[in-house]
Amino acid sequence: MPVTLQYVDQARWEAEEQVRIDLVRIYEDAPQERMPTPTVLPFIEQHLKEQQFFACAHFNDRLLGAVAVQEADDRAWWLSELCVRKTTRRRGVGSRLMALVGEQAKQDGRVLRIATTTLPLADRVLLSKLGFRPVAEASSSAPDLPTTSDFVELDPQGKG
Repeated sequence: MPVTLQYVDQARWEAEEQVRIDLVRIYEDAPQERMPTPTVLPFIEQHLKEQQFFACAHFNDRLLGAVAVQEADDRAWWLSELCVRKTTRRRGVGSRLMALVGEQAKQDGRVLRIATTTLPLADRVLLSKLGFRPVAEASSSAPDLPTTSDFVELDPQGKG
């Protein structure tokens, strides 16, 4: 399945009806425990209003999956709310989307980060397979012993 990467920002959201239809369908298909809000449209609009965007898996003029992206002050991309249309799950669309976002981050010299505090074990395993690693940070109680953070990171240079 030749999935490509497409970004949906506020301008694209407003300009393309099919993009609006597809992105809403992606998140309407999300399992309830994956959605931070009970209704999809306000969730999408809030992300876009806050200058975030969605990185989407594009195939045959349709969006099949999406992940919300927020740029941090250090230019890192924080990813959240990865979801794939129910009809195309278990076909590698989510993994391909994450790989494409990783490739783009590498080209741009960006780091990808994902908060892990609320992720199910299966998602953490997938992230590990994709090369995401916990980031060690100095502990204030034992400065010589690093502790792991509550997020994972994919380094653009492949050091993750």
